[in-house]
Amino acid sequence: MSITDRDLVIKAAEAGAAVVRSHYGSSPTRFEKSAGDFATTADIEAERAILDVLLAYRPDDLVVGEESGRTGTGGNGRMWLVDPLCGTLNYAVHNMLVSVNVALRTGTQVVVAASADPFTDEVFWTDGAGAHVRGGGADERLAPSAASRLVDVNLDPPFPNERVFRAARLLADEGFIEQFRPRVVSTTLAVAWVAAGRRAAYVTDGYLSDSVHFAAGIALCQAAGCVVTGIDGQPLHTGAGGLVVAADEQTHAALLTLVGNQRARRD
Repeated sequence: MSITDRDLVIKAAEAGAAVVRSHYGSSPTRFEKSAGDFATTADIEAERAILDVLLAYRPDDLVVGEESGRTGTGGNGRMWLVDPLCGTLNYAVHNMLVSVNVALRTGTQVVVAASADPFTDEVFWTDGAGAHVRGGGADERLAPSAASRLVDVNLDPPFPNERVFRAARLLADEGFIEQFRPRVVSTTLAVAWVAAGRRAAYVTDGYLSDSVHFAAGIALCQAAGCVVTGIDGQPLHTGAGGLVVAADEQTHAALLTLVGNQRARRD
């Protein structure tokens, strides 16, 4: 059976979300990965469900999963990036703020991506030409908006630029508090929310190239028309790294100024 990459990325994300939803409320087994980081039974089974879908239709593609690593050879230049449960700690303590992320990179570009919310039964998706949310079988085009002034700031390590930027310092900046209302969601679902107009912006440090966590959300925001750069205003995956994604130019410029203020104070 033939299926487009757009429909496949949605199908795969929905398969993972169904597994995550089915395990919710239980006490899943934890598998330690590193200090402060772990996976659960739900992560592993959701990833397996996603890989089953992808490899059934695209057996020659490379798949990179957060839990299982690399599957396939990728000799055709196509690579799927799979984050089966973003927000594992939230999920483990019965918090519903999680997402399931799947993206396809061909060459240097993410061409299709989906971020599924298992508990609202929504799938945010892009085919590169536009960004939409699917709910109840219907698709609605995403429209970024800064009206809420809500800005999610990721506080999770690592902090490669901590000498000149630290998210915790941004939250304490009087200029930030005057202009925005901070939130800390601790899942990349918040990146999709910027594309959907549910957040004004999102800020994180880190190196995000080919990140299974961020690839889908970044692609959604770019397709929706958000302003997307690194934390220093440089193009993504260059300069200092990190991510500032904003609904409009004014919000983006204000956040870059606040990030720059940290650099000035440390010099």
